[in-house]
Amino acid sequence: MIIRQAADVRSSEITPQRSLLRRRQVLELFGMATASILAPLQRVEAAAAPVRGTRLRVTSRMVTTTDAPTSYEDVTQFNNFYEFGIEKDDPARHASEFKPVPWSVTVDGECARPGTYTLEDILRPHPLEERIYRMRCVEGWSMVIPWVGFPLRDLVNRFEPNGNARFVEFTSVLRPQEMVGQRQRFPPMLPWPYKEGLRLDEAMHPLTLATVGVYGESLLNQNGAPIRVVVPWKYGFKSAKSIVKISFVRKQPLTTWQQNWPEAYGFYCNVNPSVGHPTHTQAQERRIGDFLRRQTLMFNGYGDQVASLYSGMDLRRDY
Repeated sequence: MIIRQAADVRSSEITPQRSLLRRRQVLELFGMATASILAPLQRVEAAAAPVRGTRLRVTSRMVTTTDAPTSYEDVTQFNNFYEFGIEKDDPARHASEFKPVPWSVTVDGECARPGTYTLEDILRPHPLEERIYRMRCVEGWSMVIPWVGFPLRDLVNRFEPNGNARFVEFTSVLRPQEMVGQRQRFPPMLPWPYKEGLRLDEAMHPLTLATVGVYGESLLNQNGAPIRVVVPWKYGFKSAKSIVKISFVRKQPLTTWQQNWPEAYGFYCNVNPSVGHPTHTQAQERRIGDFLRRQTLMFNGYGDQVASLYSGMDLRRDY
């Protein structure tokens, strides 16, 4: 698979509450851009001794970009995971309280095999592969990450969705006792638990990954342990983390960010440089570890593989 290079832009700090979101963006425009640019280049000192995941048995490899992978330190210590806080270093600092073992996932809705499955049940039939994907954040920064997992469609097929299933809804874990961001009451955070969704054909696309590792090791808590979804042609928040429920549904689910700020976060949220966020452009991005910006690619550079999913749609309206 040959994918062209992606593009570089500044990193904007977007909080989950609309007023704080806009306030942050305005402050950046009035002089905080330099600090925002330099912040991702710094290591998270408060993370203390780096934690490593368990080594995974990877049987194959898919390289979808010639870009160099982002460093392990940045991938694991510069994260969006609001359950652990809104700052980029909060997940690495606060995720140690989270306990991803034991784990189970409930499957329900329009399928022939509903039930509750342990993580071992889910993983047992699937050989793991490494896939090097470009990932793009709605805040204007990007990474190149070697994820480890297996095609989500293989998991979906096991549950045998019926003809009424048109969408897949993912629900993330709700554990306020272990996730400090879920305990925050003022200012209010997102409505928990976090929910995301894909159209069934998006979930079944070969690029969509059920992900259990990164850099050849099991996911760390701050990266969405123990199982998450990765959808590389969409903005990163569409890739649900720490999944505890998969629902096959008839109607388009209301996702968390869509509920929180529908003008900014539509259901699809494909990477589209021509559709800006209300507070900033999406035409450029900045790769973490680089200083200069680059042009954003439509579908994050995966258009040859996924554009047919949206044939006939107005991608400025259906954002």
